[in-house]
Amino acid sequence: MTSRHAVHREATTVTASQRRSTWPATTAVAHVVLALLTVIILAGVWHLGTDLWQIFAAAGAAVLLHVGAVVAHRRPWVGYAIGALGMLVLVTTPVLGWSPTMLPSAACFPLTLWRLTSRVSVRSSVVALAVAALGIVLTELVAWARLPPDVPGWTRLVEGGLLMLVVGGVWLAALLVRRRHEAGQRAESERLAAAVAGERASIRRDLHDVIAHTVTVMVARIEAAAVTTTDRATRRELGDIAEAGRDAHQGLRAMLATLGPATVAPRAGSRPRETPIALDALPDLVASAASPLHAVTFAEVGERRPLSLSAEVAAVRTVQEGITNALRHLEPPVEVTVRLRWTPAEVVVEVRDDGGKALRDVGSQGTGLIGIEERVRTAGGTLSIDDGDDGWMLRARLPTKEGA
Repeated sequence: MTSRHAVHREATTVTASQRRSTWPATTAVAHVVLALLTVIILAGVWHLGTDLWQIFAAAGAAVLLHVGAVVAHRRPWVGYAIGALGMLVLVTTPVLGWSPTMLPSAACFPLTLWRLTSRVSVRSSVVALAVAALGIVLTELVAWARLPPDVPGWTRLVEGGLLMLVVGGVWLAALLVRRRHEAGQRAESERLAAAVAGERASIRRDLHDVIAHTVTVMVARIEAAAVTTTDRATRRELGDIAEAGRDAHQGLRAMLATLGPATVAPRAGSRPRETPIALDALPDLVASAASPLHAVTFAEVGERRPLSLSAEVAAVRTVQEGITNALRHLEPPVEVTVRLRWTPAEVVVEVRDDGGKALRDVGSQGTGLIGIEERVRTAGGTLSIDDGDDGWMLRARLPTKEGA
């Protein structure tokens, strides 16, 4: 991950943490403001002649509404039930001269609906919406029954319609916010899954390139030693060791198969994680693969030019894969030629074998060439495989920094 992405993720985390830390304080201030406004309104209607028991009933309903809003944060259904009970008490309390929905604390009930909708299933939230709609109908019917003669009846219909719009709008907004949050979580899960898959593919390529090559070279040299020795018991023992090495190679491939696909499409803006391998290691790499039955030679033509890290790794891995395939698939004696041809614009990496004595049955094909092709393509080059009568040739063309 680049530093820019790391800073972005850190900033996003800090912002989310700040929102979580400021939310309780904002909620507490809102509760205090609504409670104070409710006290002022109740004091006003008491001054206008409302009975004291009615004031206490409305105050108790307001307390239930505030408690419900607080409880709904942890227990949505319990908080919603407490808020609904508070609204029922508020609606059935006969207070003249005002609508119970005008009490500021009544705003806590839509808040409990919001929290419920954002936490429970959509089907359950629809039930909660139906309960709220039924409560509005009950509120307007009670208000209609208490309607003074000089107040027209259509005012109740207008108020009921507005309340329906408010409750429905709160429910719909909560549902949209919830789905947006769930979509964000799914996108984050997919991003993490893609990152894990890419890392597993990178591990698979590195294991194949390093361990498979080493095991193949060891088996080839053991087989060469078995052929050249004159002691029958030693020859048999070396043959058993070579067979054990081939079994280990097959086991390695089976283990690598559990890591998932050999290749994963690189993400936009991402940078492949590579093991820093230098071209200077190629002579030793080639020399280590040689044996009395495996003539592996190295030649470099032209003036060496600077390569990008990905191109240098791709060149070394191409040589590794070419030698590994020749030693693994061909019966010795085998001749393998590794050649690097430099131009100002590119370097051509060629690994050619002479076809050996015969093809060896090694079971199913591996995925090494697929990984090499991806490495070369990522570095901006091309890979070709020629299968002729006199053997195979693996050729990778990789751009230099001057030709990129």
